[in-house]
Amino acid sequence: MQVTLTKHQALGNDFLVYDLRQGRPEAPWDDVARRLCDRRFGIGADGLLILENHGDRHLAMVLYNADGSRAEISGNGIRCLVQAAHEFDGRPADVTYVVSTEAGVRNVAVVGDDGVSTIQASVSMGVVGDLSVPDGWSALGCHPDRPVAHLSLGNPHSVVGVDDVEVVALRELGEKLPHVNLEIIAPGPEHDAITMRVHERGAGITLACGSGACAGAFAALSWGLVPSNVKADIQEVTVHMDGGDARVRINRVTREAVLVGPSAFVATVTVDA
Repeated sequence: MQVTLTKHQALGNDFLVYDLRQGRPEAPWDDVARRLCDRRFGIGADGLLILENHGDRHLAMVLYNADGSRAEISGNGIRCLVQAAHEFDGRPADVTYVVSTEAGVRNVAVVGDDGVSTIQASVSMGVVGDLSVPDGWSALGCHPDRPVAHLSLGNPHSVVGVDDVEVVALRELGEKLPHVNLEIIAPGPEHDAITMRVHERGAGITLACGSGACAGAFAALSWGLVPSNVKADIQEVTVHMDGGDARVRINRVTREAVLVGPSAFVATVTVDA
């Protein structure tokens, strides 16, 4: 069976998108994800997105990680999904999509389009919630003086404050906690920014993580790594990641997060699924 997919990347966090408007093959999508996301024997991607259109800018997203496991939400993936729909719709201006995910409904507004390959999109990521300490956390051997936050954006995150993200053995630590997205963050270099690296559940180290950026920005504001503007309910944090920069707006009263960043079209690929 042949399927046609599009590939997109959001700050280097790359996804394959299959639009169900082409047809509804009874494919074992977990196995398809493992095979096609493989970077040596497949196309290569951090995940596979299944796009369903419900009409009138209403979409649904199902996300399979590169290892075939399911994930509730991806802040970068949802922008890639919306870009695929936006292309199919003929690139209308000033449009907002409502996307159903396993983490709930998210609104995604296309706020910029270069007319060639890249859009800018703003994603309402929901409320940042608190989580209990994940199973196996003690295996990381995290120093008790390190600030730590366990947070939910509909998916689980553990954020650790460090002095320098480059000297941390992130892969080794992330593999000890495979069921959680692990972010390490450091302040700066600008006063309103943080630097972040991430080991993602089901994908390993990735160049960027949208929901992780939201968790990292929220933690940084909570810990004072980014100075708080006491006169403003909403504060914006720039999150520097290996694949590029995202902007995160945190409402300090409601704990709602908004993620702003690009998605770029890479290619259309027809393969045997």
